Amino acid sequence: MGARSKARRRALDILFESELRGLPTGGTLADREAVGPPMNEYTAVLVHGVAAHSDEIDAAISEYAVGWTLDRMPAVDRNLLRIGVYELRYRPDVPNEVVLSEAVAMARELSTDDSGTFVNGVLAAIAGAGHRETR
Repeated sequence: MGARSKARRRALDILFESELRGLPTGGTLADREAVGPPMNEYTAVLVHGVAAHSDEIDAAISEYAVGWTLDRMPAVDRNLLRIGVYELRYRPDVPNEVVLSEAVAMARELSTDDSGTFVNGVLAAIAGAGHRETR
């Protein structure tokens, strides 16, 4: 597993834990940085990016996840989508194909039998809409 793949996995863990504990998006990042092994810089970039753009990210997911509300999605899928949308929209250095491939692989490994297809469909639709920011 590559360094960015590990960073995405760790970012997912942080976002999932923060949500589970009822904390703000990425609220457990500081705890993880203080007590854990050194964190890959890209993990922090992802968590901070998702937190900074959470309203726009959730709006995009809600728009393209036809028939699904954010609350109804499995938490793993919801947070994978958040990372994926952040990368698609705010990380022009990451090719869309990589974003989709990584998110789908994690969904298949960590979530429901249908999650890979679901995550792929939502992210592919968002990628096709082509709204990249340069911030």
